[in-house]
Amino acid sequence: MRSVTYSMSVSLDGYIVGPDGDFDWTAPGEDVFRSWIDEIRQVGVHLLGRRLYETMLYWETADQDPSLDDAMLEWAAIWKPLPKVVFSTTLSAVQGNARLASGGLAEEIERLRAEPGEGDIAIGGATLAAEAAALGLIDEYRARVYPVLVGGGIPFFPRHERRVDLELVDTRTFNSRAVYLRYRVAR
Repeated sequence: MRSVTYSMSVSLDGYIVGPDGDFDWTAPGEDVFRSWIDEIRQVGVHLLGRRLYETMLYWETADQDPSLDDAMLEWAAIWKPLPKVVFSTTLSAVQGNARLASGGLAEEIERLRAEPGEGDIAIGGATLAAEAAALGLIDEYRARVYPVLVGGGIPFFPRHERRVDLELVDTRTFNSRAVYLRYRVAR
């Protein structure tokens, strides 16, 4: 069965964006960016909330940007064809290889798990991930923790989530001093 993974950059105090909506502190160094490329290669479909979808729209045409380096072009080449499901109550259409979710989150994940296909079901966006966590649908949490305290904003982990026991699967320290933590939900 395909795993549902939640992977984001996070401040040491637990936020994916700061109180001002800024996330410039997550700009990845070369080694961190390479880890994102390696991870996205393992994804078969990506579920996104509206805000993350709109942030990631850049990558739908990024391959035409002459200033991109080889790693960024590699990311764009993987991201662009990747199937995406967008959860939004305000969007009426999406671009690229994306579709609007036709059902609730649990129904979409159940359908995707039942379909033949390879690769993880990645989930992005704190609000969408919080809903999946509340429903017990996340199999792995992956955090790239940055050495910064932002003091508030949108939390990586929902505050209303029940206790979830985790098993450490992998860790890595990057040259940029960010730390990768990968945990599997203990079932």
